[in-house]
Amino acid sequence: MSNKQYYSLNEYYKNKFGKKVYKLSINGGMTCPNRDGTLDTRGCVFCSEGGSGEFSAKFDADIIFQLNEAEKRVKTKTKDNLYIAYLQPFTNTYADVEYLRNIYYKAIEPDNIVGLSIATRPDCLGGDILALLKEINMIKPVTVELGLQTIHKTTADYIRRGYDLEVFDKAVKKLHEIGVEVVTHIIIGLPFETEEMILESVEYAGRVTDGIKLQLLHIIKGTDLEIEYRNNKFEVLSLEKYTDIICKSIELLPKNVVIHRITGDGDKKSLIAPLWSADKKRVLNYINKQLDLRNVKQGSKL
Repeated sequence: MSNKQYYSLNEYYKNKFGKKVYKLSINGGMTCPNRDGTLDTRGCVFCSEGGSGEFSAKFDADIIFQLNEAEKRVKTKTKDNLYIAYLQPFTNTYADVEYLRNIYYKAIEPDNIVGLSIATRPDCLGGDILALLKEINMIKPVTVELGLQTIHKTTADYIRRGYDLEVFDKAVKKLHEIGVEVVTHIIIGLPFETEEMILESVEYAGRVTDGIKLQLLHIIKGTDLEIEYRNNKFEVLSLEKYTDIICKSIELLPKNVVIHRITGDGDKKSLIAPLWSADKKRVLNYINKQLDLRNVKQGSKL
């Protein structure tokens, strides 16, 4: 553990692989049951046309080509050249198992790919998919990222998540049974949620999963949430309030839970609000400064 106030993804990767590791975002060409008519056709209320993968590559059937292109974008940042292949946009277990097998095996094929990270939904993990994940995990470590966002049913219904908390719990249990680590996504600032509700979701995720992504709610152009926001149905968080919630969230989480993200930067071309989030470096500096100040205050009380 470093002298930071939380166990960061960067530190976790160094502990696990011995060197710095970067994630390479790739596109598996999949959709989502919340978009193809199985559950809905509109997607989650906050989800963009890119399926939360604005910074990933456009779909190309040649996964190796995608990895090579993604590596070029970060090559100057690392001398170790070790990467995690990250299937990010949409629901990356939502396809025929043989289609998935081909993509997963291609993604872990290069020697410098040390693991596979898969973003998906907990209601898209059938027995055949779990068997495949177990198979891949025996070759290179697999992490599954689940978009929980909130534990509160009223909010889940509002954002059109499309599954109950019990489905999430069962998926986490099954993934742990096959030795796959689970990362939970929580959105901070969802409409009509109180600070207490947000912290309840954070605390819950910290109890049941291995890692967590704390994500600021972004209002993205072209989403149903944009319409709600422009009609003044709710307000977005200020930097100060968001930071306060992040600090409290970190204090709530067990020290062994890996915090994969404490903020996020939406695509500046499509970001409606909050505009302060576009300057990610400034936001991270501010959050880390506040964490240090809180640490000093807590230390002075001992």
